[in-house]
Amino acid sequence: MLDAGLKTQLTTYLQNLRQPIELVASLGDDKGSKDILALLEDVAATSDKVSLNLAGDDARKPSFAITRAAGDADVRFAGLPLGHEFTSLVLALLHVGGHPPRLDAEVIERIKGLDGDYSFETYFSQSCQNCPDVVQALNTMSALNPRIRHVAIDGALFQAEVEQRQVMAVPTILLNGQPFGQGRMEVEQILAKLDTGAEARAAEKIKTKDAFEVLVIGGGPAGAAAAVYAARKGIRTGVAAERFGGQVLDTMAIENFISVQHTEGPKLATALEQHVKQYDVDVMNLQKAVGLVAPKTPGGLIEVKLENGASLKSRTVILSTGARWRNVNVPGEAEYKNKGVAYCPHCDGPLFKGKRVAVIGGGNSGVEAAIDLAGIVAHVTLIEYDSQLRADAVLQRKLASLPNVTIVTSAMTTEIHGDGAKVSGLSYKDRNHDTAHRVDLEGVFVQIGLVPNTEWLKDSNVALSNRGEIEVDYRGETSMPGVFAAGDATTTPYKQIIIAMGEGAKASLSAFDYLIRLPAEQAEAA
Repeated sequence: MLDAGLKTQLTTYLQNLRQPIELVASLGDDKGSKDILALLEDVAATSDKVSLNLAGDDARKPSFAITRAAGDADVRFAGLPLGHEFTSLVLALLHVGGHPPRLDAEVIERIKGLDGDYSFETYFSQSCQNCPDVVQALNTMSALNPRIRHVAIDGALFQAEVEQRQVMAVPTILLNGQPFGQGRMEVEQILAKLDTGAEARAAEKIKTKDAFEVLVIGGGPAGAAAAVYAARKGIRTGVAAERFGGQVLDTMAIENFISVQHTEGPKLATALEQHVKQYDVDVMNLQKAVGLVAPKTPGGLIEVKLENGASLKSRTVILSTGARWRNVNVPGEAEYKNKGVAYCPHCDGPLFKGKRVAVIGGGNSGVEAAIDLAGIVAHVTLIEYDSQLRADAVLQRKLASLPNVTIVTSAMTTEIHGDGAKVSGLSYKDRNHDTAHRVDLEGVFVQIGLVPNTEWLKDSNVALSNRGEIEVDYRGETSMPGVFAAGDATTTPYKQIIIAMGEGAKASLSAFDYLIRLPAEQAEAA
C-alpha cells in the first residue's frame, strides 16, 4: 500500500514512539478492507512498538483503532487515511505512542482537565484540505484525555451513513451524536466550545496587555508579512486574528507563488504562522475585531474593540482582514448551506458522487470547480450571469470537452429549492428571453468571487469604497492617521497571495515610517 519512500519516512517517524501501540482492525471482505489491511501491515512492519490485531468488532467496517496497552487512548479511522489524511494517521500513531504534540503547555493542561465524556465523529474526504486540521485536533485531544474518543469517517466510503445522517459538507463534526461543528476547526477553537469559561478568561488576559506600536488585525498572507516586517524593526508587535492563515486555509493548489512551484493552502498557512512566531510577536488567535476607535489626540492610541468585550490599543494599526466567498443571496441559499449548498468543490465534491450538481459562476474559480466536479458527479450544470464565460480560454476549452457538463449563460439564479432537509433543485431566469427554468439536482456550488471582511469598519472613520473595500493610497495609508491596510480587504487590485504579502510588507514599513516621524511630544503622550 505504501511506496518505499513513504515506508522509509514512516520508519523514521515511528522511532519517536515512547510506548507500544496496537492497531485493532475491524474488517470485512470488501476492497476497502483489503486496502486498510495492506496499509496496517505496512505500518506494523515499520516499528517493533506497533502490533496488529485483526479481531476488532467495530460496527463500522472497514475501520481500525489505535490504542495503548493501558487502554487510556482510542483514536479510530473508518476508512483509508491517505491523501490529505496520511499526516493525520502519522500524528495519531505518534501521539497515542506517547510522543508529545506541538501544543502550548497551557492548552495541553486544559485538554487533560476537561470534565466529561466526549465521543466525537468527524466526516472527512481524502480531497478535503480543511479536514486534516479537525481530524488531527480531535485525535490529539483523544490521545491526551482518555474521556475523549474520536473516529474519523471517510464520507465517500460510508455513503449510506452519510445519506442517513444527511451529511452534505466536510468536515462535519458530531459530539455524542449531535451536531457540533462544520468546517475547519483547530484545537483552540474546539476547546473554546467545550470550555465555556475560556472566552471570558481570554478577554481578561487581553485587557492586561500593554499598548502595541504595531497591531495587525488579520492573520492571512498580508497580516503575516506585516507582522514579520514590524517585528524585525524591534518594535512591540501584535496580531489579532479570527484564524491564522485566513482564506489561504481554504485554497487547494497554489502554483503561482513565485519560487514555489506547488504548495497547498494549509501548508502555506502553517509556514506563515511559524515564520511569524520566530519573532517576538504577540499572536492572539480566535479574536474577532468588531470596532475601531480613532485616537483622542493626534498621534494618540488607536483602540480596536473585540467581540469578547476586550479591547487592544496601539500607536498604529494595520487592517488585513481579507475576504470571504460571496453569496448569491437568493431564497434557499442560507437555508440549505451545508445541506447541498457548498463553496468548496475540493472538500465537498466527493459527497456528491454520482449526483447532479450546479456551479454558479463562470470565472476561473467556477470553471475549475465544474471541471473537478465533472470527474466525480453524474452531471454538472454551470450557470453564468454574463453572456459568456470569463474564465481563461484553456479552462473553457477543457470544460467544453466534458460530456457531462451543460453550460448556461445569460442566466440569473433566482432560487435554490429543497425539501426541508437538503437541496432538490435550482431556478434561474433566462436574461435574453425573460423565461424561468428549473434544474433538478442535489448540490449547488457557489463560485462568484469575494466580499471584503470590512462590515465592522462601517461606523469608523476609515473610508470604504462602494464595494466595501478599504480605500488605501500607494503607501497603504487609510483615511485615518496611523491606520494602514493591506490585502484582499483593500482597493488594491488583483487579489493574489503574492500581492497581499507585498502590500502587507509595504503597510508595515509605512507604519514604522509613521512612528519614527511622530513629534516627540506626541510619541510620549501615546
